[in-house]
Amino acid sequence: MTTRRLLAIGTLMALLLALGAGSRMGSGPLTRVTSGAVIPDFSLPRLGHPQQLFNSADLRGSVTLLNVWATWCVGCRQEHDLLVEIARTSTVPLYGLNWRDRRTDARRWLRRLGDPYRATAVDGDGRVGAALGVAGAPETYVLDGEGRIVHRHVGPITREVWRQTLSPLLDRLRGRAG
Repeated sequence: MTTRRLLAIGTLMALLLALGAGSRMGSGPLTRVTSGAVIPDFSLPRLGHPQQLFNSADLRGSVTLLNVWATWCVGCRQEHDLLVEIARTSTVPLYGLNWRDRRTDARRWLRRLGDPYRATAVDGDGRVGAALGVAGAPETYVLDGEGRIVHRHVGPITREVWRQTLSPLLDRLRGRAG
């Protein structure tokens, strides 16, 4: 084999290994470094009412879900109908973090598709997402009553993920048998 061909194969293998490792990073429970970490302090404008702020303190006091989403995100569209259903049928508060998106696009999206969120914070420059370690949308965080991150789900929530992982975890955190 020529040196050029060996270099191309080596580069391709390194790229495939990096992509494979990246696809496994962050899914499921957080790593030791961030497991149990309290959500970073933040204060962002609300999507529907930019003069009002949404703070990290708003995520404390009960078990909650924080869903990181954007209108440009294909996976966010895939999970959206289920999020609307979860918001309608579950008692767990669901909050949104609109990440690196345009406010007008986000408002139009929720008007058209339904708004599952009790409130949505606008993270236009991605600072809060970066502090959370968001690698891409969608990501969903399960927070306990003190605002500690208990679980992080990377990618769209599916019915299977909801039934087998998130709903049982939320029930346990809220003290229900199940």
